[in-house]
Amino acid sequence: MSEIQNFQTFDPFAGGDPIDATEKEGYIHIRIQQRNGRKTLTTVQGLPAQYDQKRMLKIFKKDFACNGTLVDDEELGSVIQLQGDQRAKILGILTTEAGIDRKQIKVHGF
Repeated sequence: MSEIQNFQTFDPFAGGDPIDATEKEGYIHIRIQQRNGRKTLTTVQGLPAQYDQKRMLKIFKKDFACNGTLVDDEELGSVIQLQGDQRAKILGILTTEAGIDRKQIKVHGF
């Protein structure tokens, strides 16, 4: 008889933080979060250190005519928060003006 090989099981809850795994891969994450009512918040995390985040925030705020802030999180690092759904606009600026490859950017949301 041939020996039956059992598939290796993977426990997704056993250690290993998925946030740390994505940061190691070097992706830039653009997410949208629902606030109250129709209000939304767009967050950008994982910008490379070569880009000045305060300057990028200033450019985003001026070009999109919205308010925003830079938040320092212990787990995620520096996160740019902008009012409204600015995902497509941020993607456009990062790919055309900043010269970041589209494969490095992940856009999340509904």
